[in-house]
Amino acid sequence: MYHPFSIADTIKTAWKVIKENYVILIVFTMVTFLGEMAKDALSVYFSQYSVTAQILGAQIISIVATYLTLSFYKLLLTLIDKEYYEFEFKDILPSFKMVCYAVLIVIVFRIIYQTLLFIDFRIVKNGFLLYFLLLVEAIAIVYFLIRLIFCLCFIVDDDSGPLESLQQSFAITKNNFFKLLSMVLIVFGFVALILLVVNGIITIFVEQNKALDAYLIEFGAILWFAITFPTVQVAIITTYRKLVYSHKDVDDDVSETL
Repeated sequence: MYHPFSIADTIKTAWKVIKENYVILIVFTMVTFLGEMAKDALSVYFSQYSVTAQILGAQIISIVATYLTLSFYKLLLTLIDKEYYEFEFKDILPSFKMVCYAVLIVIVFRIIYQTLLFIDFRIVKNGFLLYFLLLVEAIAIVYFLIRLIFCLCFIVDDDSGPLESLQQSFAITKNNFFKLLSMVLIVFGFVALILLVVNGIITIFVEQNKALDAYLIEFGAILWFAITFPTVQVAIITTYRKLVYSHKDVDDDVSETL
């Protein structure tokens, strides 16, 4: 049975995915965390060398980060779409072509962002014009990020090219901008709430034992990442899947077709 896109239904589905697959999500989150540590180590390593080496290092880091993100997306899509089927490890590995497509999109977005920074820097002395431009840029960035946020999902799900994935993301988010904005605010609210809770707990223990200050803060950061990272990713993928089914006017629950 067809269901229009609903925030409440999306959150319910996201919670179901987390609840039924929390072990897999925790393991993959730890793998991602190790990947982030490797990225930081590579960044420090390449910073010792020439500008050319630093640029090369930045691209390698970008590829590593993109590969981890696409792998997580493929895993989540597999868990959602193959709930009643068996899948192999190779099913969650993105192809080299997918990584190249995603990196290309990231590079284009980075160029656009750097261009905006350059424009802002050129008019920094004109206070009113700068503030007005920053406001316009902020609104435009939020709008296009929400409209294009699912481009990577289409790359791993439909094997779409860079331009096609952007067009597909724009298509499924049509007429749902404010619902998606509300979803983003809910997710950010959850992330902020978890940060406050973890920070409060760590603060209590730090006050009781100053010697463990650094270790407790590091543990708190890891705990916050372990909770929020998979939650945010699951929210993105379940929202994407709901929008796709809603856009195609087909069943959004595999169980309803069995």
